[in-house]
Amino acid sequence: MSNEAPAMQVSRTQLKDALTVRPVAHDDPRGLFKETYVASRYRQAGIPDVFVQDSISVSRRHVLRGLHCDPQMSKLVQVLRGEAFDVIVDARRHSESFGKWQCFELSESNGLQVYVPAGFLHGFLALSDDVIFSYKQSAEYAPGREIGVIWNDPDLGVEWPLSAPPLVSPKDQRNARFTEAFV
Repeated sequence: MSNEAPAMQVSRTQLKDALTVRPVAHDDPRGLFKETYVASRYRQAGIPDVFVQDSISVSRRHVLRGLHCDPQMSKLVQVLRGEAFDVIVDARRHSESFGKWQCFELSESNGLQVYVPAGFLHGFLALSDDVIFSYKQSAEYAPGREIGVIWNDPDLGVEWPLSAPPLVSPKDQRNARFTEAFV
């Protein structure tokens, strides 16, 4: 029997195969330490992916990124600084949760991570002035595989917590509706 505290808490989401992970942080007078990814522990938790690319985006308040999908890429996402409203949508046609979405508040203070399975759409809204968003990816970015769905698609009905019009890239403003991209 081990006296070792659990390294993370793993929870299922409402969407099939998606998970949340909360790594345990160790605080002391010097500051904080936490392991944000250990392959063997994540495999045991049900995340078998081999991550091959790490990416970071920096956003200011009201920036909305997404919704994006690469059918071959899963992601493990988290906020390193600030706060974001994170959204995932199951875009796997044969999934029991196809077309359903779920949201999460990710922040540096709550330390929550979201495992986004391959075939899911993903996007987020920056809720604070300075958001550093981290992505571990199971495939290298390939623009030709990326599928975009418009962030405000009425068929999906994502309830974004907007306090001002979002700042959306020209590319994301041209994204298709979910039914055009996946049905």
